[in-house]
Amino acid sequence: MGKGFYISKTVGIVAVILGAGALAAIIALSVVYSQEKAKNNNNNNVLPTDGGTTLTPPVTPAPSSELWDKYRLPKSLVPHYYNVTLWPRLTADPATGLYIFTGQSTVEFECAEETDVILIHSNKLNYTRQNSHLATLTSVNPVVTAPSVKSSWLQNVTQYLVLQLDGKLAKGEMYILHTDFTGELADDLGGFYRSEYIEDGVKKVVATTQMQPTDARKAFPCFDEPAMKAVFYITLIHDSGTVALSNSEEKESSSVTLDGLSVQKTVFHPTKKMSTYLLAFIVSDFSFISNTIDGVLIRIFARKPAIAAKQGEYALNITGPILKFFEKYYNSSYPLPKSDQIALPDFNAGAMENWGLITYRETALLYDEAFSSNSNKERIATIISHELAHMWFGNLVTLRWWNDLWLNEGFASYVEYLGAHEAEPDWNVKDLIVLSDIHRVFAVDALASSHPLSSKEEDIQKPAQISELFDAISYSKGASVLRMLSDFLTEDVFTMGLTTYLAEFAFGNAVYKDLWNHLQMAVNASDMQLPDTVHNIMNTWVLQMGFPVVTINTNTGSIAQQHFLLDPDSEGIPPSPFKYTWIVPIKWMKTGVEQTPQWLEKESTTNDAMKISGSDWLLANLNVVGYYRVNYDQGNWDRLLNCLSTSHQLIPVLNRAQLVDDAFNLARAKIIPTVLALNTTKYLNNERDYIPWQSSMNNLEFFYLMFDRSEVYGPMQDYLRKQVTPLFEYYKNMTGNWSKVPDGHMDHVHIIPSSPKFYFNDSMVIQVQPYVHHLWNIKLLKMSSFFSIHPNLRAIMYCNAIAAGGAEEWEFAWLQFKNASIATEAEKLRSAMACTKQPWLLNRYLEYTLDPNMIRKQDATSTIVYIANNVIGQSLAWDFVRAQWSYIFHQYGGGSFSFSNLINGVTKRFSTEFELQQLKQFKADNAQVGFGSGTLAVDQSIERTIANIKWVAENKENVLDWFKAETKSK
Repeated sequence: MGKGFYISKTVGIVAVILGAGALAAIIALSVVYSQEKAKNNNNNNVLPTDGGTTLTPPVTPAPSSELWDKYRLPKSLVPHYYNVTLWPRLTADPATGLYIFTGQSTVEFECAEETDVILIHSNKLNYTRQNSHLATLTSVNPVVTAPSVKSSWLQNVTQYLVLQLDGKLAKGEMYILHTDFTGELADDLGGFYRSEYIEDGVKKVVATTQMQPTDARKAFPCFDEPAMKAVFYITLIHDSGTVALSNSEEKESSSVTLDGLSVQKTVFHPTKKMSTYLLAFIVSDFSFISNTIDGVLIRIFARKPAIAAKQGEYALNITGPILKFFEKYYNSSYPLPKSDQIALPDFNAGAMENWGLITYRETALLYDEAFSSNSNKERIATIISHELAHMWFGNLVTLRWWNDLWLNEGFASYVEYLGAHEAEPDWNVKDLIVLSDIHRVFAVDALASSHPLSSKEEDIQKPAQISELFDAISYSKGASVLRMLSDFLTEDVFTMGLTTYLAEFAFGNAVYKDLWNHLQMAVNASDMQLPDTVHNIMNTWVLQMGFPVVTINTNTGSIAQQHFLLDPDSEGIPPSPFKYTWIVPIKWMKTGVEQTPQWLEKESTTNDAMKISGSDWLLANLNVVGYYRVNYDQGNWDRLLNCLSTSHQLIPVLNRAQLVDDAFNLARAKIIPTVLALNTTKYLNNERDYIPWQSSMNNLEFFYLMFDRSEVYGPMQDYLRKQVTPLFEYYKNMTGNWSKVPDGHMDHVHIIPSSPKFYFNDSMVIQVQPYVHHLWNIKLLKMSSFFSIHPNLRAIMYCNAIAAGGAEEWEFAWLQFKNASIATEAEKLRSAMACTKQPWLLNRYLEYTLDPNMIRKQDATSTIVYIANNVIGQSLAWDFVRAQWSYIFHQYGGGSFSFSNLINGVTKRFSTEFELQQLKQFKADNAQVGFGSGTLAVDQSIERTIANIKWVAENKENVLDWFKAETKSK
């Protein structure tokens, strides 16, 4: 699955502009239907079908037993085949006002162990009784009589349909379970749900799916665990004139009459053996474009106007090359005859890797050259690559249980950069993993409330616990450690192991240790020498949380490691099986010359090769391939700083970003002085590369969050304005006094910070206007100029205009947002509206997030975070979340992946005792309501706030003095 809700580099920062003026300018960047109106899991519900049959779920109390009270399925039954027919109604039932679907399902399963109980997952489905029971059971073998159903009921907490039998199923025999059911096609973004949009003034409805991780059971009764793979025969009944899609290709389609209605019946070929969470079925009136590459049909589906506007062409053009790249990378042919990709108006995650039918948010698939920025284009390339990587790693071979989710998502998050590089080799996109994943997850993994990559199977049971795993640790730390593994094994050995792993477990399931076995076999087949086995090396990174800081003393040659904690005084750190020691691969250079890699296998050692003298300097973690931070003795720090100020290009570009990021975080952990960290930014007046600038601004963002309400803010702005002016002049010259757009992808992204007025006076702002081909009045967005802004500048220009204006400008942007037919344009406007300085507008905007007619449910939590990014809106957003938490939680569901982003987003500025107490009270007040997938984020926010309070108290005066001194110096 794609990485939750997404905030682009540009859009993610524009909402900070008001509160972080200079910073923002530098950075180039679920759900229940009104409580489902009629709870499908209420035993007293009655939902009529179009034929008038009354469906009354049973009220039989569950007998006392532990079997159906456990969240994991017993191993007694193994599904082989499903035959599922579903009929979604795309118009509301006139009697209830509900959108429903009806269905029939038969599942053929094998009895692996004798049992007199059948447990099959079911959630919010209503069943038609058959012979007084919710299902019928028959035997495949005519000489074997299936036991009768004695009693049946829905066990709502553990989400089971339970059937008690009057006899035992025979081991080794095959049986068929048949059910008829009805569910609500709600707008909750989970299971089988509906998405709505307006086209030519008419409301259109799409029936679509999102099964991962535990919502296939909302569409039909199934053994809803990833190891319970089966073959699926899917049939969809749908309105004439609509298109039906599923994982496999269409077998036949015909017109039929059902319940007096003329409808279409589409039958699909059987799927490959696969997990329930990868199923997809969609009914819409979308159109598509297509291409065929080496016999594989590639199609891009979207709303008809989007296809007509050619917004799917970029995705179509890059899908083929990326698929071919992964075939070569895995040394394995794409296992399906088609690859459909569809852009949905309502979708909770970024994208979902359904096998053969990948679903996306519109912003993650559709590209319009006139409106979409380079960042939008970059996002589309990496997300498509991420999802296509899953077609093998995750879909062909699937992890046995969700505790190993990190390997599935971490792997795709690593190789997405490789696939995107294949599609766009001139972008140098592979380097962005350092900013987007490694530095991102360091911030979380440096907390005492972090967690290991791999959890124990028994610790991950409930759906909310599973959803909580979809976090930065699983995605970004997983990507980081796998990139490190690929580097020290070499790509040839790494891919050799991948190939044999995929071949052995194709159409089956595995655990992460199985991959280690195959990588070790690849190592054994090469002449590579490792300090230990792949298992033993990688277990130190997988089975304990956190990461080390490696300290190198260039005077003595000593190398030591310790667990890096942002707050060294943190309490409650869990024990580690390795006592927080890692087997660390160290790539390093001496005065610009790469040296022989070293390994640090214990807490400390001495290596004479790392002694240096004179003006030489040492730099470790070359190209940031290792998942650790590096500290040095003061002498080596001084020589590195001198090199940055005199000959910064001797240090690789990724390591320039690393030096800044390591220094700032080492300072926050009280390992080095804060002034030393600030000194790493002094060379920036000579820096022209995007990645070091972005790293610097990401770290200075913390200073803005801590000080944008204090007297430190002004001198800090002055310092950044001084540092960025040479960059402004560089791009001014490159573009011929802003008369042309640069060619390089990174230049497109990097040029954005050179225009906003928060760095410069008004005359400097006007200088950049030829670049955007219009004369822009910051006081008012004129209709005549609105659409002439270059796509790369739109987000930041919109934000500035709305910030400088009032209600008129905001209302104008709102109208443009509601009428936007291009998702990326709507996203820029939605972010920019959070930039207003008017509290009443921000409060009204917050209220809009509770109304899906105003803000789509998929966008509600990110909109609240955008508002919280505004220093004026931060307290408003926090008050809103506290007041509305119960409503938000129940509306958006305990499994919503965006809860952790929401909680972290509204609390990241917290740095006072009063805010800490509010946060603790929030946790206590909502203990009964719960936090779902955001549970860990609450504890992390408390820990982070405590650390912030200490840091501000210890550093405020020194920081203020430093900025004042550097601003005065020439």
